[in-house]
Amino acid sequence: MTQDEHGPEVVIAPIGETDAGEVMTLQRAAFVSEAQIYGSADMPPLTQTLTEVEAELRNGSGLTARIAGRLVGAIRYVEDDGVLLIGRIAIAPDMQGEGLGRTLLDAAEKQSSADVAELFTGSLSEANIRLYEACGYRESQRIPEGDGTEQVFLRKPLRQVGDPSE
Repeated sequence: MTQDEHGPEVVIAPIGETDAGEVMTLQRAAFVSEAQIYGSADMPPLTQTLTEVEAELRNGSGLTARIAGRLVGAIRYVEDDGVLLIGRIAIAPDMQGEGLGRTLLDAAEKQSSADVAELFTGSLSEANIRLYEACGYRESQRIPEGDGTEQVFLRKPLRQVGDPSE
């Protein structure tokens, strides 16, 4: 649990399959602005079915952020061969810019035993890129999408070899 100096208590908890309906609703609301940036609603966060979300939550890990019981943020991730692969980060539209994305990223990184974290976003998602860079992520690769945009991959070391916290 965290408490912002000026705001309500944010409860961070493990994500579960029973959160699927709320998570799907949250991600659809959160990704509308991304669809507007790219001029297309044909993106997985907006087209994913409830069954697909349930399967992801069954097979992966993640965290939720709630304020007074309301789901206001979610992050999904998996660890693979020493890499924390961060998937979908969704923040309720009315809560974007309040630090929830940073809080969820930090919590996921702290729970991980991986040496490095990786995530990606689209090249037109400038606010996302700024957030990730402010959190210590650095661009590692760009992959053209064929439509004039690119997938931007960013990485962040989570611990140094021989780190005493291991």
